[in-house]
Amino acid sequence: MSPRSKTGRRPESRSLGSAERAISVAAAEKRAKEREAVAFNSAPFFDRQTLLLCLALIVAVCACYAPAIHNQYLNYDDNKYVTDNAYVKAGLTWATVKWAFTTTEEANWHPLTWLSHALDYQLFGLNPAGTYAMNILLHALNAALLFLLLQASTGLRWRSLMVAALFALHPMNVESVAWAAERKNVLSMMFFLLAFCAYVWYTRQPRVNRFTWVAGLYALALMSKPQVITFPFLLWLWDYWPLGRVPAPQEMASAQRSRSLADRRSGRPIIEKLPLLLLSAASAVITMEVQKAGLAVKPLSQYSPLLRFETATISYVRYLGKLLWPAKLVGFYPHPTQLYPSWQVLAAFALLLGITVLVVRARQQRYLAVGWFWFLGSLVPMIGLVQVGDQAMADRYAYIPCIGLFLMIVWSIADWANAFAEKPETPDRLLSSRALAIPAVCCLLALGGLTFRQVKYWQDTESFWRRTLALTQNNYFAEAALAGFLRSQGRTDEAMQHYRAALAIRPDDLAAILNLAAYEHNRGNLAAAIEGYQFVAERAGKVPFRAKAYANLGYAYRQMGQEAKAKEAFQMSLQLVPDQPNIMVTLGLMEETEGNLQAATQQYSRAMELKPSDVGLLLLSHALQEQGRTTEANEMLQRASRISPNLPQAQRQAEALRTGK
Repeated sequence: MSPRSKTGRRPESRSLGSAERAISVAAAEKRAKEREAVAFNSAPFFDRQTLLLCLALIVAVCACYAPAIHNQYLNYDDNKYVTDNAYVKAGLTWATVKWAFTTTEEANWHPLTWLSHALDYQLFGLNPAGTYAMNILLHALNAALLFLLLQASTGLRWRSLMVAALFALHPMNVESVAWAAERKNVLSMMFFLLAFCAYVWYTRQPRVNRFTWVAGLYALALMSKPQVITFPFLLWLWDYWPLGRVPAPQEMASAQRSRSLADRRSGRPIIEKLPLLLLSAASAVITMEVQKAGLAVKPLSQYSPLLRFETATISYVRYLGKLLWPAKLVGFYPHPTQLYPSWQVLAAFALLLGITVLVVRARQQRYLAVGWFWFLGSLVPMIGLVQVGDQAMADRYAYIPCIGLFLMIVWSIADWANAFAEKPETPDRLLSSRALAIPAVCCLLALGGLTFRQVKYWQDTESFWRRTLALTQNNYFAEAALAGFLRSQGRTDEAMQHYRAALAIRPDDLAAILNLAAYEHNRGNLAAAIEGYQFVAERAGKVPFRAKAYANLGYAYRQMGQEAKAKEAFQMSLQLVPDQPNIMVTLGLMEETEGNLQAATQQYSRAMELKPSDVGLLLLSHALQEQGRTTEANEMLQRASRISPNLPQAQRQAEALRTGK
């Protein structure tokens, strides 16, 4: 007789029961995975209801962003990308295409972005309404693509719609849409989402031609803006959930029988992404070289490694806070120059670590880990460990990362509601889809209202910078930018107040020093002007900036009668930036005054080759005449008469320049 326990059961009965329950749980998990696979493989990219919901997203975006079409261009990079860019204003010409693929202007390589701006000019000229309308349409398309991607990946329509709607209407994304210079953000996002959709299409029937679409669209995204460089990592997360192409770590280690299967399942998703990783590596190398050449990468002497780590840690938490409670959203958050209080850094780090531990332990809710690591990982290139620019963070940097948080929130609430409704004591009607729709719609209406209001803050340069100053502290960048705008409007005294405010915050702000020196120069305070020009010329890293300082220094020395120093300063400026016809004309006048007619002729000739003008041609004609080169002098005089709108006036100006009267 077999031994029995005190309860009369055989000792092995408990273990058999446990084994049966384990088998039952495993079978249930298998059936759930099979249902997910069926849902994934059968989830359409398009059907009638899906099309209607996409149109609803597009209409919602257009309604909330409608005020943007009345906004003006800003003095915050819009001049460099659009209004003052000669290649962009040439339209879609072959010269513009060639320039777009070879230029490193603005310390970036994004040829498709340049071409999109050129297309805008071709269609709308310098009317900002056209540019902003295109940004709005691109953002609306991105929201629809996100909805299609999520629905095709998960088979869950309403959850996917909610995530896409949060992305579409969240006010933190206003910066990417209502700022003309950020066309690169919405454009790269479009190709990024198209590449993601192509990947889902590829995983349903893996073929080389399908993967070629993935790689091609990803390359286009990188050529719009390298913010998408984490694309291969995000695809791997998508393989883990919702595609289920990567088994969980415990699944890979639990059963020896599934070892070979796990190896195959985990190996392929990594190997197939190697071409994408090569594209990411190439983009990273190009971006770093271009940014270094443009002196956009800040040295460690300016922002120490410890300060960068602290800023990155706290910025992660600030992004979280602004996505959950979108308040005080501005166009520029200044980078701190001193270390943070230790308790702030420790608290931020503890929060991030705590959330990471929780999502990793929630193995049954894979979407939590995917959403969280999507948020963390996609922010890495912009978090500031390699500091580019003077911002601590930027709303536009959350354009892709915010999707991860929205996914976590929507799926968690939906799963909680489903679990609560399944309890016997809970009537299903309390948490029906209609009941959940009410708070969801209220949330979207609130976000849409905030977005509608936020768009108006970008309406013009002055109101934009004044609001930025009102909502931030020690914002030297905003002070200087507002000063530059006021100066361009002739409000010089107001401008100088803001330049001084910028210097009070950051004494090494070279742009503010240069402009204050120019202000003193115009007032006749040449000693103060020269001191400021010299300071900038000796310390400026950017070549055009140094060239401008040397040029201004030359004019100041010339007014003081120090011709030798003036000539030396002008020559330094031309060594840095050779193509400056105004300085060449000035050097020609100085050489002519000293009796060096041949040197003067050379300077005038070089200037007229670069930028012919009636006054310059008259100066060249006079220098040639003084040397007895009458035929050449007459030719220059005839050229001047052909291009001059008022030859007698030009002659008087040329005479005044020669005589100094």
